[in-house]
Amino acid sequence: GRYIGQEIETKNTLVVSGRGEVYGQPDLGLISFAVSSEAKTVAEAMAQNSQKMNAVIAFVKNQGVEDKDLKTTTFSLRPRYEWREENISSQRQLVGYEARQELEVKVRAMDKIGSLIEGATAAGANQIGDLQFTIDNREELEREAREEAVKNAKDRAKELASLLGVNLVRITNFSEKSQAPTYSLQTFGALEATTDEKEAPQIETGENKIEITVSITYEIN
Repeated sequence: GRYIGQEIETKNTLVVSGRGEVYGQPDLGLISFAVSSEAKTVAEAMAQNSQKMNAVIAFVKNQGVEDKDLKTTTFSLRPRYEWREENISSQRQLVGYEARQELEVKVRAMDKIGSLIEGATAAGANQIGDLQFTIDNREELEREAREEAVKNAKDRAKELASLLGVNLVRITNFSEKSQAPTYSLQTFGALEATTDEKEAPQIETGENKIEITVSITYEIN
């Protein structure tokens, strides 16, 4: 009860931030292949789509991609309607069904991405999207970026304390924010493979930047 009515003791603080960034070569590619088929009946749409998607999966596996790196992310079946003029009014009529299945593939052999895109399209994939390059095991790079960010923040705190004529007593708070962007290539709409296209696309992975920003709060006197 002795604290009731008393003001909260305030302490002088100094807040500094630091940033660290490192670059790493991507070693994992993520890409999605989708097959969409339209037919007049549910059975026909399902059969056509399953045949094409099974061919895509078989091709991808033949390229060395393991089962653990394949995941179906979307499976849908929906009716298709069209508006048609009848007498003096428009009527919405059922004209068929659309089946769609999307497969996410993790590619660990980065030099095979181009041939996978070309081969999957030839096997029946008519939509390709969300090609991303990332780093599978980024803990070591994050550690390096964190060390750089903390050192940067501490150096800044010492410099500011000297300029302000204060002393750094202790650290009272710490926060961290990391950012590891992935670079995406999205393809929209339908794709058609032609027999004249023999050359697989050349895919350049570049480098990914892993960035960590820290904030350190010091008590000062």
